[in-house]
Amino acid sequence: MNKRVAVMDLGTNTFHLVIAEGTVHDYQEIIHYHEAVKLGEGGINKGYIIPEAFERGLNTMQKFQEQIGNHEVQTVRAIATSALRSASNGTDFINQVKSKAGINIEIINGEQEAGFIYEGVKISGCLSAKNSLIMDIGGGSVEFIFGNADQIIWKQSFEIGAARLMDLFHRTDPIPPASIEALDLYLEDHLSDLFTAVANYEVDTLIGSSGAFETFAELTEIEKGHSFNLKTTKNYSFDHKDLLIETNKLVQSTHQQRAANKSIIPVRVDMIVVASLLTRFIIQKLSITNVLMCSNSLKEGVLAGMLG
Repeated sequence: MNKRVAVMDLGTNTFHLVIAEGTVHDYQEIIHYHEAVKLGEGGINKGYIIPEAFERGLNTMQKFQEQIGNHEVQTVRAIATSALRSASNGTDFINQVKSKAGINIEIINGEQEAGFIYEGVKISGCLSAKNSLIMDIGGGSVEFIFGNADQIIWKQSFEIGAARLMDLFHRTDPIPPASIEALDLYLEDHLSDLFTAVANYEVDTLIGSSGAFETFAELTEIEKGHSFNLKTTKNYSFDHKDLLIETNKLVQSTHQQRAANKSIIPVRVDMIVVASLLTRFIIQKLSITNVLMCSNSLKEGVLAGMLG
């Protein structure tokens, strides 16, 4: 009988629940549910979960427990990342989830998070013998993993997620040129470890792990008059010019324009601007022309370990 497992990825913006069964290279998703909890809203750079976000998170975890109970799951893992790592009331949230939903939350550090993301991307099949840079833009942190299909050469998590960058730099809409310049200088300063790590290597491809890159891919295809279904598109190869055009449009857009665009999910409407600027910065800084989107990320990496 196939092993049935549940993984919860408790991110800064979105809580995900995946219930799956099968083997690591051949599994079936029974449930893939996500909720825009916005745990970092109003307090991400203050290191505090505000009461409204705390309540949303708690309610979502109770819903997740209900789903897990209904689907005869054998093994459960709930993984928390940046927002809960850095919140002064994170332990209180974990205790309340244990008490009210019966779920044990594991807080993982940035190194572990990057490792899981690599494993998730690896099982998607988009890594090759050439060296790629995986970038996962979360709300609280951004993970960079440099490596290939055989190994991780270097990995690091940076507390410069989209919710943090938006809070610091995107306060007027459209984002003004002075804020873009300030953001670029901030990234130049905060990502020095990344630039040092890859200095003596050729970076063949940038692989954007889920999140904003899914939106970039959908916008690109819709613009061409094509349909786009994320459930069937696990990996997507960008045309370099198309990606720069789409990210530039997003940077210059207003909140109203983004909110009216059905290809941008509500939780991403504002954070997509700083995610676009970060993506553009990395592409230009490292002179990368090959860019892929991989819909796998942390949760698939955790799943791989549980099913393996």
